[in-house]
Amino acid sequence: MLHTNNPIIKHKAGLINLAEELGNVSRACKVMGVSRDTFYRYQELVEDGGIDALINQSRRSPNLKNRVDEVTEQSVIDSAIEYPAYGQHRTSNELRKKGVFVSGSGVRSVWLRHNLENFKKRLKALEEKVTNDGIILSDAQVAALEKKQHDDEACGEIETHHPGYLGSQDTFYVGNLKGVGRIYQQTFVDTYSKIAFAKLYTTKTPITAADILNDKVLPYFEHHDLPMLRILTDRGTEYCGRVDHHDYQLYLAINDIDHTKTKAMSPQTNGICERFHKTILNEFYQITFRKKLYSTMEELQKDLDDWMDSYNNHRTHQGKVCCGRTPYETLLDGKTVWAEKNLAQI
Repeated sequence: MLHTNNPIIKHKAGLINLAEELGNVSRACKVMGVSRDTFYRYQELVEDGGIDALINQSRRSPNLKNRVDEVTEQSVIDSAIEYPAYGQHRTSNELRKKGVFVSGSGVRSVWLRHNLENFKKRLKALEEKVTNDGIILSDAQVAALEKKQHDDEACGEIETHHPGYLGSQDTFYVGNLKGVGRIYQQTFVDTYSKIAFAKLYTTKTPITAADILNDKVLPYFEHHDLPMLRILTDRGTEYCGRVDHHDYQLYLAINDIDHTKTKAMSPQTNGICERFHKTILNEFYQITFRKKLYSTMEELQKDLDDWMDSYNNHRTHQGKVCCGRTPYETLLDGKTVWAEKNLAQI
């Protein structure tokens, strides 16, 4: 009987032992789910070099000629630490913009060699780098940032024909800022172009829900000569109430904007905001809180505005309408669609 503590070759040794116990190679191969050729190859290796010879067959030797050059490999590593939330294909696209050409599978191969193959490991690498540079986060901050939202993404088809046809609005709880208290984010996403706006508040009320529209959203669409026809929200108290006593409802009525509400107990019907919240959590909040300690909401808002500018104007988007363009590029193209529809109605 062959015995080993090596997990890599334990299965192979078990196949040989089982065949010996049963006295039937075919039956052992059927139980273990391998072919007879595989069994005899393992048996030959043991006869020639002992049980340790099985480890040499655990994987093929890598072909070093197929590896990327050192400069490209380092660029992939640096990108993984700087942008840990990016996936392999997103990293490939962003590096291409810098003149570094490596496929998505090539990116993953580099990650595997350097223990960076998943988001959690890339976050850990970022944390180690920040710590080595002299910034140490508290245990509470680290513990809070390790918590992940559910990976269940809200999804579904939304009818949208041009920028401004339908906006999606929602409230996102950012966390508790020491000395400030609870921080909430009002989020607005144009369902066609994916242009997004985010503003921070210490409360979630009808006034704050209307404020982001008045301060950021409507002025932006007016600047681009686009209408805002309809807004989709959930049934939270900041969005719903008696029209004559509710600031948000009054604001929509004054600006002639239709209000659509999601189905009760069905957050997936506002899936675009849900997906954006996951993106901003992974690509902004979890990263910026590891790099910097915030004492005021205004300081956090400034960095959020910078990230939002990058998201809207520079970050490529893989959405159904964007197809690899930035939200701003999609909005500019969508203005033509709106103009054609507007003329057709005249």
